[in-house]
Amino acid sequence: MITALTKRETRAFSSTCVLLVGLWLAPPAAAQSPNGSAANATDTTSESNWSVLASAAAYFFRDQPNYLQPTITADRGAVHLEARYNYEDRQSTSAFVGWNLGFGETVKVELTPMIGGLFGSTTGVVPAFELDLTWRRIEASVEGELVLDVRDAHNSFVYNWSELSLWATDWLRAGIVTQRTRAYQTARELEVGVLAGTALSRFEGTVYFFNPGASDRFVVIALGVRF
Repeated sequence: MITALTKRETRAFSSTCVLLVGLWLAPPAAAQSPNGSAANATDTTSESNWSVLASAAAYFFRDQPNYLQPTITADRGAVHLEARYNYEDRQSTSAFVGWNLGFGETVKVELTPMIGGLFGSTTGVVPAFELDLTWRRIEASVEGELVLDVRDAHNSFVYNWSELSLWATDWLRAGIVTQRTRAYQTARELEVGVLAGTALSRFEGTVYFFNPGASDRFVVIALGVRF
C-alpha cells in the first residue's frame, strides 16, 4: 500500500502546486513551443530574457518513505543554470552550470553539457549532460551524470533518466521511461516504466508508472511551469 508523504513534504508539494498554477495563470512572458516540452527552452529564450522552469516530482512507494524532488532551471541564450534537491541522493542539493547547443532541422537536437557540485548526504563533483532529440512527433531525451564522491571514491556512481515518447497531439504524449538512481532503495540496476504527459501553455504535467506488475512498482507525479 502506498504511504502518504510526510506533513512537511505534503505542505511543500501543496505550496509548489499553488505556485505552479498561479504562475501558469499569469500573463505569458515568452512564447511556448508547439509541444510545450522543456527541451525546447533554447528555442523560446532570447539573448536578453531569462526562461525559468520550476518543477516538482512526488515519488510514491509501496514499502518505503515517499519524498518530494524539486528542480529549478534558468536559461538565458546559451547559458543554462540548474538546481535540484533529493535528485542524485536524498537530502542532497546539486547545482549546475551548462551551455545550450542546438542544431538540426529534420531531426532537432538540443544538447546541454554541464558541470556541477553535490552537497549534503553525498558530496561530490558531477559532470553531466542533457540531450533531447525531436523528429516530427517523436521525442527522445536523456539525462546522464557521473557523480564523483569526494569523500569516498567507491561511492561514485552513474545516474541516468531517459524518455521516449510520442506526441499524439500538441498537448498530449505517451511513452516509456528508464531510470538508474541511488536516491532510494532499489535492487534493480535499471528501472523501466511507462509515462503519460501533457503540456498546456506554460504548464507541464507527467505521470510515471515504474516496474508495472512487479511488487516494487511505484508512481512519480511531476508538475512544472515555465515563466
